[in-house]
Amino acid sequence: MKARIKVTLKNGVLDPQGKAIEGALGALGFSGIESVRQGKFIEVELAEKDRTKAAAAIDEMCRKLLANTVIENYAVELDEK
Repeated sequence: MKARIKVTLKNGVLDPQGKAIEGALGALGFSGIESVRQGKFIEVELAEKDRTKAAAAIDEMCRKLLANTVIENYAVELDEK
């Protein structure tokens, strides 16, 4: 089973890296950029075949390590290999 995890900052949390990207895009001549928010994308391959168990394991991984749930949200997509 493969898990794709998207971690993003919660609304209202300052994103200095997103601001830096926004400024760099403007400096490169890209116009019309209203705002940029950055995040991270993580893929995890699991040996687990049971979808419910895999989802529970990934959720625990996100809560304990992969996402800072105080300031970040995460979304998980599970696919069979």
